[in-house]
Amino acid sequence: MASAWWPCLTLALLSGLAASGFPRSPFQLLGKRSLPEGVADGIEVYSTKINSKVTSRFAHNVVTTRAVNRADTAKEVSFDVELPKTAFITNFTLTIDGVTYPGNVKEKEVAKKQYEKAVSQGKTAGLVKASGRKLEKFTVSVNVAAGSKVTFELTYEELLKRHKGKYEMYLKVQPKQLVKHFEIDVDIFEPQGISMLDAEASFITNDLLGSALTKSFSGKKGHVSFKPSLDQQRSCPTCTDSLLNGDFTIIYDVNRESPGNVQIVNGYFVHFFAPQGLPVVPKNVAFVIDISGSMAGRKLEQTKEALLRILEDMKEEDYLNFILFSGDVSTWKEHLVQATPENLQEARTFVKSMEDKGMTNINDGLLRGISMLNKAREEHRVPERSTSIVIMLTDGDANVGESRPEKIQENVRNAIGGKFPLYNLGFGNNLNYNFLENMALENHGFARRIYEDSDADLQLQGFYEEVANPLLTGVEMEYPENAILGLTQNTYQHFYDGSEIVVAGRLVGEDVNSFKADVKGHGATNDLTFTEEVTTEKITLWNRAVPSTFSWLDTVTVTQDGLSMMINRKKNMVVSFGDGVTFVVVLHQVWKKHPVHRDFLGFYVVDSHRMSAQTHGLLGQFFQPFDFKVSDIRPGSDPTKPDATLVVKNHQLTVTRGSQKDYRKDANIGTKVVCWFVHNNGEGLIDGVHTDYIVPNLF
Repeated sequence: MASAWWPCLTLALLSGLAASGFPRSPFQLLGKRSLPEGVADGIEVYSTKINSKVTSRFAHNVVTTRAVNRADTAKEVSFDVELPKTAFITNFTLTIDGVTYPGNVKEKEVAKKQYEKAVSQGKTAGLVKASGRKLEKFTVSVNVAAGSKVTFELTYEELLKRHKGKYEMYLKVQPKQLVKHFEIDVDIFEPQGISMLDAEASFITNDLLGSALTKSFSGKKGHVSFKPSLDQQRSCPTCTDSLLNGDFTIIYDVNRESPGNVQIVNGYFVHFFAPQGLPVVPKNVAFVIDISGSMAGRKLEQTKEALLRILEDMKEEDYLNFILFSGDVSTWKEHLVQATPENLQEARTFVKSMEDKGMTNINDGLLRGISMLNKAREEHRVPERSTSIVIMLTDGDANVGESRPEKIQENVRNAIGGKFPLYNLGFGNNLNYNFLENMALENHGFARRIYEDSDADLQLQGFYEEVANPLLTGVEMEYPENAILGLTQNTYQHFYDGSEIVVAGRLVGEDVNSFKADVKGHGATNDLTFTEEVTTEKITLWNRAVPSTFSWLDTVTVTQDGLSMMINRKKNMVVSFGDGVTFVVVLHQVWKKHPVHRDFLGFYVVDSHRMSAQTHGLLGQFFQPFDFKVSDIRPGSDPTKPDATLVVKNHQLTVTRGSQKDYRKDANIGTKVVCWFVHNNGEGLIDGVHTDYIVPNLF
């Protein structure tokens, strides 16, 4: 249930296909268009569809491409898909003239070996390779006889991460030719409710996008459809080339009534944690910058531009210093200094004066920055409630001083001692990125590759914005040991504003009576504890003979066998099943010392139109339209509430105007509406008498 469990590189090995007659190079792509429109080298790709279903931030994607060989001879057909680097392939099939050949998905090292063997034997195979900033490419080719049809279907899944306050799902659009039936169809279901939903495309203007795009969301459901016609796909009104070449991005976020949300599905739980409105923790940043000769020119200029922008975003309570390394190490100041306006102005002058020179001494540069942060803490030069961060930028491998990657990692790990995170930024491609990534991960940070494009400075600034606003440090997610069997990572150095911590685990049994989630962390002003609790009060959900008991104090979602139950702490419970049938049970609380009235539950039907005419009971008899007439409006005993005469079911009743809450549009607080109240326990309005609908000893 967490991306760390899944392979990042996969192989689709179609061993069921005969070796003879297949190309040895599966990476040969379709040639330029030489035949009529929609046909390239005799191959017509007549349908491409990306179908995505997102449930609780987890995306299940199916990419299906259908093609036909219009040529008189056998032709090679290629299929390539670019998918996010955080995704994992779960299935791949190839269907030729109705016969389906399944693929085998393998782990990284096994995949590479089997791929090389398959290609050497002339078999059809596919491999995932890096492709750009956020994507990896899956490619496979196959020979198809004249007149034959082929269908490629790739399934991959991805846990969407929250970034700068929203979830982003990237879909690469690159059909290479006009496609008669091209469609992206995305359904989103979020038990917490969707607060915003948008979609954008990098390859098309907003005007053209708007005519091919539909998007909507309401409550827990959202939908995005992108279905351009042939004319909308053209790069120009008379062109036969496709303009569909770029990123299609879906952006959304969920409602957050409490810092955390626990969802329970089929014996597993997922705990989402994203508190809002907390003050930012002051940070102490050591910028460790590579100024070796390879950084000369545009790289160093872009680094300077990014650092100048970052200085604009530094807060006065922050502390900073610059450590520059080439063959040796130099610093801006002897120790960390506060980000006062005067110091920031001096820092700008220093950044502008940086010049490239010499070799690359990564080890000494990092150790100097780490030592500076440790001393600042030991000598009380920085606030007690602050957090330290090392950010290193380099464009090459260590080639002076200690140059062994494993030894550098050991030195850095021992120096940091788990006290603060290290973030490594690798500039360009001429470096050992795996080394940077491993070193960052084992020190509670992460690595990021900075691409040598015109926006490299913006890439650097964008990274800094991710870590610029820590809200909590030393975050610990605690769960009762007797309630869980397995758990993903549950301790974090930092929680940053706009992000989200996700912890998943397996429950001991179906009964979650004793389940409790505690989140502890250090804030800017005090230590904080957030609790999501499941106790044995009030609400019991039965799965056959197995009960699960919850409380009105919970914020929890349970989804199983087509039924979804969501409890919103102290407010309501939403029950959904089937195709959109939803009920809302509202907890109506009254004054605890009232001599007569007690807390009670209001049961509201959100989608009554989905009920059949045979539905009965106290609510059922009003699901379908019925005849009534209100007349003779007159003053009542309360001057603010007039009386009237209601004629219904051949009965004449006296009713009083008042107000009630309608929860169909707002399930949390409802909407005030004017209505007529029937007296005498509904006598004459309901079938039978009110006692027919009372269940004794319900609680």
